[in-house]
Amino acid sequence: MIPDAYLQIPDKGNCNEFPIQCSTTVERIGCVHRNTNHNLFFCRGRITLVPSMAIGSLRLLVALLASVALAKSRSLPRKGSLPLLLDASLDELANGLAQGAFTSVDLVTAYIARIHEVNEQLHAVTELNPDALAIAQTLDDARQGGRVLGSLHGIPVLLKNNIATADRMNTTAGSYALLGARVPEDSTVARKLRNAGAILLGKANLSQWSDARGLNASNGWSAHGGQTYAAYHPDQDPCGSSSGSGVAASLGLAWAALGTETSGSLQCPASFNNVVAIKPTVGLSSRYLVVPISEHQDTVGPLARSVKDAAHLLSAIAGQDDHDNYTSAIPFDSITKPLPDYVAACQPSALQGKRIGVPRHIMNGSGHGDGSSTGAKTVAAAFNSSLDVMRSAGATIVDDIFLDGWEQLTHGRHMRMILVADLLTDVPRYLAKLSFNPHNLTTLEDVRDFTRSHPQENFPTTDTGIFDGTLNVNMTNTSPLFWSNRTTALHLAGELGILGAMANHSLDAIVLPTDYAHYHAAVLGTPVVVVPMGVYPPATPITRSEYGNLVQVGPNIPFGISFMGRHFSEEALIGMGYAFEQLTMVRDTIKPYLQPKTELLNVVASSDGASAGEL
Repeated sequence: MIPDAYLQIPDKGNCNEFPIQCSTTVERIGCVHRNTNHNLFFCRGRITLVPSMAIGSLRLLVALLASVALAKSRSLPRKGSLPLLLDASLDELANGLAQGAFTSVDLVTAYIARIHEVNEQLHAVTELNPDALAIAQTLDDARQGGRVLGSLHGIPVLLKNNIATADRMNTTAGSYALLGARVPEDSTVARKLRNAGAILLGKANLSQWSDARGLNASNGWSAHGGQTYAAYHPDQDPCGSSSGSGVAASLGLAWAALGTETSGSLQCPASFNNVVAIKPTVGLSSRYLVVPISEHQDTVGPLARSVKDAAHLLSAIAGQDDHDNYTSAIPFDSITKPLPDYVAACQPSALQGKRIGVPRHIMNGSGHGDGSSTGAKTVAAAFNSSLDVMRSAGATIVDDIFLDGWEQLTHGRHMRMILVADLLTDVPRYLAKLSFNPHNLTTLEDVRDFTRSHPQENFPTTDTGIFDGTLNVNMTNTSPLFWSNRTTALHLAGELGILGAMANHSLDAIVLPTDYAHYHAAVLGTPVVVVPMGVYPPATPITRSEYGNLVQVGPNIPFGISFMGRHFSEEALIGMGYAFEQLTMVRDTIKPYLQPKTELLNVVASSDGASAGEL
């Protein structure tokens, strides 16, 4: 149960009936009206979040539309079209706001309603910002007064629940160990989003501790948030660890979402959820006040429904930060050499003249067994068709290149040793930055012990195997053994991996189905752009995960392609990904089996014609 202190509830009113019993606090809530058409709840015009937690399940109770906001919203002239939110782009939303077709209050209202409609089934969002409507109204007022903060003015964005905010939202990394913890200020990426005008709508579910807790946890499961599911097949694996961010972006529960990646945690959710991800070079986006796994591999990046929108979100968060010395490696971000214009890189001709390498040996005997399964054949066929698309767009495909370090990198222990050393070192550093630490946890061992003793952490059913192994190794990232493993891994992934291959074959990028693409980029900290590539057909046999019994391969489940490059080559990769996307438009051909129903049209019509009490 989230403490009463985090709830935005009006302490007045005498209505006795309430549709969902969440806590004793509900007895104080004033008159509640239910809109049976949209399953929304309104409570004296205040946005209200009253979660009921039971073994990670969540019910979001939303009371929408402050009376002042409604009055102001109704007073604005309405003109222009209303985009459908499942696929609405930033251009469509920004133009609609600029033209007065709808307001940011309308947009927040619609997104919260959409979250409410699917969250009981999918558990994609763990918490809503109780101040979202007030922030939206402030931004609407600023727009009316001629002031626009930036490219994301009034646009709602969700954050993975390991990205800290200094507001009334929690940042839990999916664990009760951090429920109620406070940070002294926003994470740098959250601050940058606010400065660009974005509305931080809420926190998205994730694999607990970004998949660094246990050996038998399923993708997208956290003690605090429950089991996330993707929306393209019942019981679908959302992949992880940025699970909720991927699901939310895919279903239009916000304009876009931020996630993080240590090894595959942006790429895989993008692939499974039919969206675009950009895994930035480590250091292009700050990790300050982001719950860490590995300072050498962690990166914050966007999940969005198009390459262009992902580029917009990357542009908002990229740049140097004194709080994260890895950002000092950025080779631009100065007056003489500014950050690239990632949005301008989205050109239809960007594949023309590019040399793109294909290490086919990685697809054989990896991920899908020997490549003979129905699922593997589907992916291979879609991949070959994608290469043909690139050829037709003027790219040269350098087929069957070989990455000599692949086997040793993926089957050796070097990468694991990097991660356990960083985890043991970096988690205490984050805990030390908290301005309020409710359980006085200071070490990884403290976190492990709390996890084992707290009844809502689901131990021992969900183990603490990664915590245990890390503590048993007991190696920090300053030890000689760490640096020995780090040096070897960099050689295998770099000179004997993608960097060596790119140099030897004069390549602009390397492409692979996303299932196979994360190891080298994780170790090197190099960028990747993921674009939807295909879908498993109706007759595909279902394959379930070892833990959680989630559907990983089956009818209507999407999969993606990854464009990999050198450090800080995002501009080129975004261009290639955009050109491929525009030639294929795969996302448009795959529809989720479960979709939210509320659209801007419903909200605008309601705010134009009714008060909150009438709805």
